[in-house]
Amino acid sequence: MSLSALSSRLFPTMRSQAMARFAAPGSSFARFYSTRKYTDEHEWIEIQNGVATVGITNHAQEALGEIVYVEAAELKDVEKGDTIGSVESVKAASDIYAPVSGKVIEVNNILGDEPGLLNSNAEDSAWLCKIQLSDEDEIKDLLSKDDYKKFCEQSH
Repeated sequence: MSLSALSSRLFPTMRSQAMARFAAPGSSFARFYSTRKYTDEHEWIEIQNGVATVGITNHAQEALGEIVYVEAAELKDVEKGDTIGSVESVKAASDIYAPVSGKVIEVNNILGDEPGLLNSNAEDSAWLCKIQLSDEDEIKDLLSKDDYKKFCEQSH
């Protein structure tokens, strides 16, 4: 039996309590843990080291159709719910809202020249901007992947 398996059998409560303490929101461990959340405005954010990478979901890009223009966010302080950019397609235009408060510290300028990347890679390299969080508690208001999926199913 491995040492890890033995310690799990001998000290299951101690181990689970320790892991819960390390992974608790606000702990230094949690700040280095990457978390993906969603909004009811069809945006995703991935939080890593106190920085939220923001993009639109696959559901959003499918609903919009062929994306032809992306208005990038500006490098400035934003409050949750502020308009931080827009996406235009052959079907419609849609504003992008800040899912969290903080400072926009980086913008994906590639999308200005290649807006169609949002159609092919919306939830990966076609991110819109990065926001340095000013209030980590706002993350609690965002949707998990399962909750977002249910939200999309109910809105049809």
